[in-house]
Amino acid sequence: MAEPAGVSQGGDCEEDGPPAAVDLTAPPGPSARRRKGRGRKTAVALAVLAVLGAGAVTALDFVADDGSSEDAARDERPPSTGKVTRQDLRDVETADGELGYGTTTDLTSRLGGTVTALPKAGDRVARGKPLYAVDDAPVTLLYGSLPAYRTLKTGVEGADVRQLESNLHALGHRGFTVDDEFTDATADAVRAWQEDLGVAETGAVELGRVVFAPGEVRVDALEAEKGGGLQMGGKVLSYTGTAKAVTVDLEADDLRLAKKGATVDVTLPDNSRAQGRIDEVSTVIEPATGQDQEASTKVEVVVTLQGAKAQKAADAYVMAAVDVDFVAETRKGVLTVPVAALLALAEGGFGVEVVKGGTSSYVPVTAGMFAQGRVEVSGPGIAEGTSVGMPE
Repeated sequence: MAEPAGVSQGGDCEEDGPPAAVDLTAPPGPSARRRKGRGRKTAVALAVLAVLGAGAVTALDFVADDGSSEDAARDERPPSTGKVTRQDLRDVETADGELGYGTTTDLTSRLGGTVTALPKAGDRVARGKPLYAVDDAPVTLLYGSLPAYRTLKTGVEGADVRQLESNLHALGHRGFTVDDEFTDATADAVRAWQEDLGVAETGAVELGRVVFAPGEVRVDALEAEKGGGLQMGGKVLSYTGTAKAVTVDLEADDLRLAKKGATVDVTLPDNSRAQGRIDEVSTVIEPATGQDQEASTKVEVVVTLQGAKAQKAADAYVMAAVDVDFVAETRKGVLTVPVAALLALAEGGFGVEVVKGGTSSYVPVTAGMFAQGRVEVSGPGIAEGTSVGMPE
């Protein structure tokens, strides 16, 4: 049985070696009963400081403040008790985030000419609608993950053909098979679509006349001017998605928190909470800005708010600072005690004071994860519902 170690009441270590053996059969006298509360509070305070102040579990001596070892089993209860519970523990870490629309994408032109039409910042553009116009012909938004990289015409094959045909079908055009082959039937559907757009009915899609994006976009900022000249590769505008999202910059050491697809909690400025999902994780290198500075690496995390209710709550804010709670680790169905019940034993390791009826005894335990004001424990004699001693 683990014993608490003794030191003199003034706090100096005893010089005569370990204390003499204690008769466990003899009931403690009045002075021992008075010392019990003071010694235990000292132990708990040291243990809590070790856990909360240092941020890690350290081996500290459990001491009584009168210079003597306390009995391993006593005939009186501690000042108060808590219970061993079985529950899930979640280690949550909070980071600052910025509410907006997520990642911004720069749109560059694959055409040269004169800019004849532009949207406004904040406009939303859906499938089949023009993003801008060059030489009085629209550059149209279509949905897809593969960027346009060539002219699509009869005889070509590939994933970009299927992507185009999927959009033509979604826009109501028929008479072709959605596959990887651009056939004469596909060309007929393209001509019908071009007629709807009011452009030359060539049956081919010229490189630069369509832009593929994952979905509907929101124009973030304009880079070109109406009536201005446009070179191939010139910036036209930047855009984002239309769903409210939160961007969080984490230190490189916190990459473990950023697991794509993981669920997080977002606290909005009005203290309401919304659930989000990690959709994008990318590493961003920030170059040095001066001779005495070094380049730094950040982890950029984009969190999309989930559900119509969360989106509606976020719509009240154009831009705002928010808190994002990341779950660093989860332990399911483990035995836990309040952190204040954990004692650091003189011989090393941790223990708790198990209370049964009118007696109590120290029981060594293995400490696991600390979270939510509790600590995971395991060891012989530790079971759900067990009473453990607590400080006043």
